[in-house]
Amino acid sequence: MCSPNTTEEIMAAANADFERRVMATVAASEAHGDPPWRTAAEVGQCCVSHEPSSAGFPNADLASVLVSNLCFSRNTPSMWKLLEQAMASGLVHPLHALALLTSRVILNRRVQPEAYRLYLELMKQYSHSFPFLGPGACREKIIKSIDASLQLSHIYQVEKMDFGIVVVLFVLRAVTTLVDCVLEDFGLPFASKFLVEDRWPHPIDLHAIDRESNCSSKHHDHLRQTNIMIAMEVLVRPKSLDSFHRRLQFIKEHMSSGTILMSMNYLLEKLLSNVEVMMNVVYRTNKHCLRGHLDDKRSVKSPLSFLTGAGKAGCWISFDILMENAMDGRKTVCPIAAFEKLAELTRKLQLINQASWQETFQALWISALRLVQRAREPVSGPVPHLDSRLCLLLSIVPLTIAILLKEDSDAVYGVDSDSTMKQGLVACLQSLMQFTGLLSPPEPVTEAANNAATKAAVFVSKNKMQAGILRMMPQNNCSPRAMGSLLHLMVEACISRDLIDTSAYFWPGYVVLYVGKTCPQTVLIQDSQWSNFMQGAPLGESLQSALIATPAPSVAELKKLTHLALNGSEKERLIAPKILCAASLIRGWNIQEHTVCAMVKLLSPPVPSDAPATGEAKHFLGHMHMLTATLSSLCHTDIVHILWLHGVIPEVIAALIPLCEVFGSLQPPSTYRSSTSEEVSVYTVFSLAFLFLLRLYKFYVPSQGHYSSGRTGPVRPELTLDYFLLMRNNIIPNKFTTKNADCANIADPLDHLPHRSIYIDSFPKLRAWYFQNQACVASILSGLCNPRPVLDITNKIFNMIFWKENKGGQGVLRSSCLDSDTDTSSHSSRTSTTSLHGSSRSTSTSISEDEDQVLPLLPAWQVLEAIPIVLEALLTACANGKLSSRQLTTGLRDLVDFFPASIAAIVSYCSAEITRGIWKDVPMNGTDWPNPSEALYSFESGVKEVLATTGVHIQSCYPRGMPPMLPLPLASLLSLFITFKMDKSLEYARAVVGRAAIYHAVHSNWPGMLICGAIGYQKLRKWQDFLIVTLSCSTFTHDRDAVVQLIRSCFRAFLGPVLSDCSSVTSARGVVGLLGQSLSNIYSLTPGILFLRTYHLFHDPHFITEVILKLVMECACNLAQECTSGSPVRLKSGVMSLTESFSTARQVAILGASLLYVAGQEILVQVLFEETVPTILLSANKGRSGTEGSFSNLLEGYAISYLMFFSSAIFAGFRSASSKIGSSKRHERIITSHLNFMARVFEHNIVLNCDPTLWKMHVRCFLGLVVRFAPSWIQSMKLDVLQKLSNVLKVWQEHDLALSLLELGGTGAIEVVVESLF
Repeated sequence: MCSPNTTEEIMAAANADFERRVMATVAASEAHGDPPWRTAAEVGQCCVSHEPSSAGFPNADLASVLVSNLCFSRNTPSMWKLLEQAMASGLVHPLHALALLTSRVILNRRVQPEAYRLYLELMKQYSHSFPFLGPGACREKIIKSIDASLQLSHIYQVEKMDFGIVVVLFVLRAVTTLVDCVLEDFGLPFASKFLVEDRWPHPIDLHAIDRESNCSSKHHDHLRQTNIMIAMEVLVRPKSLDSFHRRLQFIKEHMSSGTILMSMNYLLEKLLSNVEVMMNVVYRTNKHCLRGHLDDKRSVKSPLSFLTGAGKAGCWISFDILMENAMDGRKTVCPIAAFEKLAELTRKLQLINQASWQETFQALWISALRLVQRAREPVSGPVPHLDSRLCLLLSIVPLTIAILLKEDSDAVYGVDSDSTMKQGLVACLQSLMQFTGLLSPPEPVTEAANNAATKAAVFVSKNKMQAGILRMMPQNNCSPRAMGSLLHLMVEACISRDLIDTSAYFWPGYVVLYVGKTCPQTVLIQDSQWSNFMQGAPLGESLQSALIATPAPSVAELKKLTHLALNGSEKERLIAPKILCAASLIRGWNIQEHTVCAMVKLLSPPVPSDAPATGEAKHFLGHMHMLTATLSSLCHTDIVHILWLHGVIPEVIAALIPLCEVFGSLQPPSTYRSSTSEEVSVYTVFSLAFLFLLRLYKFYVPSQGHYSSGRTGPVRPELTLDYFLLMRNNIIPNKFTTKNADCANIADPLDHLPHRSIYIDSFPKLRAWYFQNQACVASILSGLCNPRPVLDITNKIFNMIFWKENKGGQGVLRSSCLDSDTDTSSHSSRTSTTSLHGSSRSTSTSISEDEDQVLPLLPAWQVLEAIPIVLEALLTACANGKLSSRQLTTGLRDLVDFFPASIAAIVSYCSAEITRGIWKDVPMNGTDWPNPSEALYSFESGVKEVLATTGVHIQSCYPRGMPPMLPLPLASLLSLFITFKMDKSLEYARAVVGRAAIYHAVHSNWPGMLICGAIGYQKLRKWQDFLIVTLSCSTFTHDRDAVVQLIRSCFRAFLGPVLSDCSSVTSARGVVGLLGQSLSNIYSLTPGILFLRTYHLFHDPHFITEVILKLVMECACNLAQECTSGSPVRLKSGVMSLTESFSTARQVAILGASLLYVAGQEILVQVLFEETVPTILLSANKGRSGTEGSFSNLLEGYAISYLMFFSSAIFAGFRSASSKIGSSKRHERIITSHLNFMARVFEHNIVLNCDPTLWKMHVRCFLGLVVRFAPSWIQSMKLDVLQKLSNVLKVWQEHDLALSLLELGGTGAIEVVVESLF
């Protein structure tokens, strides 16, 4: 066996012999004057006789011999011709020859300009059309030679080379090197690492330098200048540019996907820098200007320019739906801040619609303005009103824009995108001046709008006065007064967050002064009572009233109020929270996020550092009056909803839980009598905190784990205390101190919030009640456990409830209640009745006349534990006739007045018993219970009229002659609810019992719903419209046909009448048709509003995916029929064009995706991809034929693709760094399932029954959208699946899409991508 050295010597000798024979053959051919092709043939014979391992073609050894002699010992024209002939005939591979030449010619281009010129000519000819290199020994040898020549593996740190990676890296290095050469030859100060001598295996030929000095410098200078232009031509060829951009983008997107490409970061940055320099170079030759050749001149028109149908607003319908959906306070709201979700949606819609930032911001503002205008007139009921809508317009939207600006400023872009976005915002606000109708301020905020306009007028006036221009100053020495609109409030909200500057005050037409002799007085910020407050004025009644009615102008005022609430005098601690929760919180839009933070701080008063570890209760007791004032101020509906919109509910819950734990464990003082008094006690604080906590989630609804929730689980997250605390523990470190401070571009002074994690297990008493309540409302308990201490508390509660009757000589009433015979009752609770019966004997006849001994002054948790036993006995006695309904309702209300938190136990127990359904119905005849007969039929007609207005027609009606009856627990709960007056001071209690009563009324059957509604219709006159609309939703809890009608009406209202209808010009459609212009008239309610109020009531919402998909396809079919209708030529002006039909189909898909997402979020999107669409494609009918059928199938496939893409894009993430739609693991699984379905169809493993035109259009359109807007969706796909899809696209002549699809397959797809180019 030969040693390694001997082997190397043998190989070296063989290569030397091969080189000698080749060059001898070349010399002989030159001597005979043979043409290049004959010389190449003779040289090929030498390769055939070479050793077997190197005898194949293209031959790596031959390329090395030719190039090594050509550079530069035999640099003759005949050798260049021979090399070109060998490359053309396949004797050597062009890529190999060019790589060898690159390593030798580049560094010697100045001393060998002729060789550099010929090298550039070969690059022009071959660098963009390399022949495919098949497998074999030559392939590996050529790859190794190219790598060694250009040092690719060393530079890029590539461990394993294959032909695809070699091609990509060669193009990168060759193009980069040429760009650097051009820059250097232009004399630009640029030092490229790739032009350093030690980076090339072949140094500069010093002998050539000596020879060059003896040559004609004039000729060489001219040749060098010409070479620069030739190099530019190589770079600026359109195909070269496309290939360069494609490869550059391909590698950039996969930079972080593997170690192979991690080292290219510097290269990419350098290439982009070179491109910018080249675009600024101006060089004239042959009267042609080279300017910006490296820029891609292809432009893509925005889809907005082709929009018809529902108009441009149709592409932004998701904004309107999301905002209107956020205004429904009756269903659980996502604990994420509204501006976070809105910012992500804005990014996606801007990308998908290919819109400018001006168009995007304009759509965002207009949607928010429409939201406000719908509530110009007061709306009845416990629902968010105008203040919540103004919060979204003037606080949430500016915070959304602030997030977008912050993301763009943090991202690395090639252009100043932050400046572009700000310019778009300014242009958008200026263009909004034309929408005078939308900008008209509602009556409650007219004064605020005028003040904002007046502030701008004063600023302009002072500026002009300083400039010597006095003509705008009023003559009566009074401050100018301007007429304001919502635009002025919007501009102020943007200025306060540093989104724009005060130059907005000088926009043409922005300041409109009052014209007249009188100058109305106004209260500007610098003259307001807030200045007096900051200067130390005492909080007297007049100052209190002024501060409560006027929002705080800055964060400094909030900081001082917070300090007074926590550290001030007793009076200041009571007043400061009321001021904060008044106008400053509700209408202090410019700093509302900071006011919200201040309120959370008041709920979590900081514990002094010197406080003992066990002093938490004492610490909270010191803030009892402040907490009472804060909690009582926060209970109003709009304030709660504002907290929802700002996403602070998880933190509020985390603050309320310790309050409930501490105050629920303390015993009230002996002087406590009732919550209706002005005395503040532990019962008061506990009740306010506990009821506020329960108001934030549906504690009376069974857990989703206790009932069937469909095929793929519940469609909405179950918002429990555990879930909220988990959300809070994950997001609180950056919730207030980072994000909001960054958005407002100021330091947040309220960075006090505790960052420690909070778990419900840390609060044993609350935890015990929490799990007991969950078991109770799930109705899994067959009886109540009655330990002796609880029975003692129960007796005290009975003493209190029946104290008045016992004092008046009716003590037998209590005994009858407890001793009722449960055998005649429909309810069985033997254990409870026996225990109560035994304990009552010793107390029923000896009730003390002293009230102090009657009241159960015990810790709140103990009272809550005993109340269910009391309720069971009361309902049992009432069912047995031992207790009248009036006495039951009065007793419950007395219990609530004494201990307001008892509402929680009453609601939980009644909800559980309603769910169990074992109680007999009681007659609502007006004697025992309220009689709804007077309003029953009018309420029913109102419900049917509302449903008919939205296109839903039902056959149900209340049976005539049947007496109204309700289950006893529901009748008790409803009777208790109507005892609460419409008083704001009772809203904290009324909100809890009211939501529960309405929930159970809505989920009752048709007669029960009507009875509940009619009772409320009579007793709560102010809520009549609210009750009619709310209880109309009961229809959709059990009637699928009504749901289908409603969704169909949504599409019909959005599209409007067909074009052939003469009324289509004036009819409402688009956003106005879907959501309307006003909510004040319930009998003009639009289907979109009703859908957003009812979708959470659908029993099994999974079926609506099929409904929406079929409606989208039906609309597409109708559009195709309208487009291909056979009208006479002269009437074709009324026929929809192809562009209009595709535009309208796209808008319909956006509508369907938006409705689908709000109804079920990602769960329904998953059902759409994995079940509904495959089922439709497998079962579709091929019956249509002809031109109409073909175009209909085409349009249906287009609409299906857009529906799927939009619905999945809405819940997918967004990658700010790449400005593309991102993905999650769940999202990747959904997309993967559908692409695998496509691949199985192409493999003929699945046979479709739909029309081939529909299928082809769907595949092309969907893959095109994914490749263009969401490439990350494909990066997790298996390479074999992408190859199958790509092969089919090539057969369909979609070569560009096929190549783009493969390029997204990750680093493993590089070779496949390169091979697909040959």
